[in-house]
Amino acid sequence: MEGDKGLFCKSTIPLTFFLIGVFAFAIPIFSEPYSYPWLEEYKESENILNRIPTPDGYQRINSDFGTFEDWLRHLPLKKGKPPVYLFNGERKQNQKAHFAVINMDVGNRDLQQCADAVIRLRAEYLYSSGKFDSIHFRFTSGDNAEFRKWVKGYRPLIKGNKVKWVRSAREDSSYTSFRKYLNMVFMYAGSYSLSLELHKVKEIKDMKIGDVFIEGGFPGHAVIVVDMAINRETGKKLFLLAQSYMPAQDMHILKNPMNSGLSPWYELEFGKILYTPEWTFSKDDLKRF
Repeated sequence: MEGDKGLFCKSTIPLTFFLIGVFAFAIPIFSEPYSYPWLEEYKESENILNRIPTPDGYQRINSDFGTFEDWLRHLPLKKGKPPVYLFNGERKQNQKAHFAVINMDVGNRDLQQCADAVIRLRAEYLYSSGKFDSIHFRFTSGDNAEFRKWVKGYRPLIKGNKVKWVRSAREDSSYTSFRKYLNMVFMYAGSYSLSLELHKVKEIKDMKIGDVFIEGGFPGHAVIVVDMAINRETGKKLFLLAQSYMPAQDMHILKNPMNSGLSPWYELEFGKILYTPEWTFSKDDLKRF
């Protein structure tokens, strides 16, 4: 669940292997990793791809290097299964919803809740890819917050539901400036505004990594598809979900409360209702950036 906040109510690439002489040694070749700039060190062994195996008979759906889909499945995880912590350092009351915890900071303010976490992931990918022009999100008021404008020193002046952008800071495209931009977006956006901004996926069978189940409201909720797998014989597909929640807390990979044997994977053919540990969605709630 999420409280819309603020004035408006609110890889590395997969390992490859080669043979040396007549001996079949599997030797990993590491290329430049994806950028996850909030981390001091990125470890290939501790990402979704390497930590969460597919069930028997399934293999991961192909994703091209450099795409949002591939970036998500390479997201770093914290070692083992630590607790989920809130922004203030306290443990989340419900510790039974998560399978693993994403190694990403949550900040020290109650801002990075459910829709905000989805926004954070999308924005981090675009920032790390140098796609600054694509970083823009709408406030609950409908006003567009463009990162390019922020970089040039413009800041929003907000009175009631009216937003005016005024140049009041020096030009700055640093990661520190980017994070300040995100905090501003978190304050004035939420599940309601994000649900209006995303595009509806007409058929559940067309799901892609990076799609979002979202119910916009006050409160609302959002979870994001971070990986998918397929059974090549039957054609059946599976997916993984990640979320933050309210209050702001560590992002985490969700368990499947309806199938402990398959968990944390979910079947794409889940019927009309998707049951997650802390929210239910309709298949019609699936949307895309």
